[in-house]
Amino acid sequence: MKVENAQVQMRKGILEFCILHVISRGEVYASDMLDELTSARIMVVEGTLYPLLTRLKNAGLLDYKWVESSSGPPRKYYVLTDEGREFLEAMQSTWLGLADSVQMIIKKTEATADTTKNA
Repeated sequence: MKVENAQVQMRKGILEFCILHVISRGEVYASDMLDELTSARIMVVEGTLYPLLTRLKNAGLLDYKWVESSSGPPRKYYVLTDEGREFLEAMQSTWLGLADSVQMIIKKTEATADTTKNA
């Protein structure tokens, strides 16, 4: 198993959560989402993002509105629905619990390694 594959799977697992967080700040254009996710090293391409946005919209978690653009065709801006905000809050709670659990395991592993190293 290649570590790169495991890293990609970890990122994919939290992609929906990150997208909902980005949208929770206010109306957002898909290319701005791509830029933020890329700069945060959550690797994503348009071919991944757009189907996920469609799935989240179909699930009632987000909506969009068209805004005229002075430099081309109208742009689709995404917003969270009330249901999307509730869903994000539940995911946030889950994420915080998981992050704490993983940190406990990592700290215990580090402590064990330090004990073994100093013995």
